[in-house]
Amino acid sequence: MTWPRAIAHCDLDQFYAAVEILDFPELKGKPVIVGGLPGSRGVVCTASYEARQFGVHSAMASSQAAKLCPQGIWRKPRMERYVEKSREVRAVFEGYTDQIEPLSLDEAFLDLTGSLKLFGPPEKIGLLIKDEVFAKTSLVVSVGVAVNKFLAKLASDLKKPNGFVVVPPEPDLVIKFLEPLPVSRLWGAGPKTCEHLKKYGLHTIGDIARSDPAFLTRRLGQQLADHLLSLSKGLDNREVETGDRPRSISHEDTFAEDLFNRAAMERELLACADEVAARLRAKNLRCQGVTLKVRMADLTRLTRSLLLEDPTDLTGPLHSAAVQMLRTRLDLQGQGVRLLGIAATHLLAPGEATESLFPDEGATRARRAAQAIDRLRERFGDDAVTFGRLLEGRQRNTGTPDDSRRLTEE
Repeated sequence: MTWPRAIAHCDLDQFYAAVEILDFPELKGKPVIVGGLPGSRGVVCTASYEARQFGVHSAMASSQAAKLCPQGIWRKPRMERYVEKSREVRAVFEGYTDQIEPLSLDEAFLDLTGSLKLFGPPEKIGLLIKDEVFAKTSLVVSVGVAVNKFLAKLASDLKKPNGFVVVPPEPDLVIKFLEPLPVSRLWGAGPKTCEHLKKYGLHTIGDIARSDPAFLTRRLGQQLADHLLSLSKGLDNREVETGDRPRSISHEDTFAEDLFNRAAMERELLACADEVAARLRAKNLRCQGVTLKVRMADLTRLTRSLLLEDPTDLTGPLHSAAVQMLRTRLDLQGQGVRLLGIAATHLLAPGEATESLFPDEGATRARRAAQAIDRLRERFGDDAVTFGRLLEGRQRNTGTPDDSRRLTEE
């Protein structure tokens, strides 16, 4: 069996809950829920499999989880401890390859292609990793092995917990593996897309692979149709990214009370844009893409994205893009908004962006002003300089820091 590439996706089972059970053995076999406590507006970070039997899952409101599982044993997140255990697992990975792309504390892609001559076939390496992670950390990791990232991640999730699935590299066996799986297993096929496809009798990945491309394009648009068709045939050319540069920089806030007023939403987005822009400048990066994140009162999560004409690291363009998407590409149907966030994507380092022959003098002045503000904040604190709009009755979060305010780099 010849492997042109060998990619593993490693995903620690019920990670936060597993660490709690490891540190407090009396919790073993019980419905453990890690997250914001039910009395707050927090959400579930992780639930043990015993709690999941009651319908509890990550990102669920803690109040709802408490109703579904009243006997649940709650634990507030202990991030320092989780980081410590994640580093122990990372050390195991590094014993087999230096081509590692961490996705979060509990999962990562590993490119094993260069390790085959040293350790043997990829299925053997996957089992070695599973065994060593458990031996050295007492944590269980599910592993999927395939020729690309899409297939590897899909494989690791199929037989959780303690899963191990290898997708053979031969194209006909890849198609056979994918064919019976539901369309929802394709990245980018959300609940609405799946419901839409079911109307036309497209229920499985095999149904998508056999579909007329022109038909899919009419129903889904060119970009999504091409994306789903490629995945349905097991195609994914993305590399395992090991560099220090993040793929995105984001900031999001969860509110003490749901927002209904559009002006208030746009004001909160200004604060998010300002935070993201400052972090872009701190890393000497600009972004070409912006994603708007919205979580509704019923915990439905919506995202909208667009590409900018010119890369930026300024608050104004980020805020304008987010407001444009909020106004024109989202129908909130009168519902309250629980969370808002902005992510800067398609990040570019100096020299990677195509510079205009006629520099925007306004943008140049704005960047100088922003850099001066950065220096003032560094010296006197984040509140030293702010936008006047943010002083106009902006809602203050009352949840715990883990629940209410998230700054992430991926």
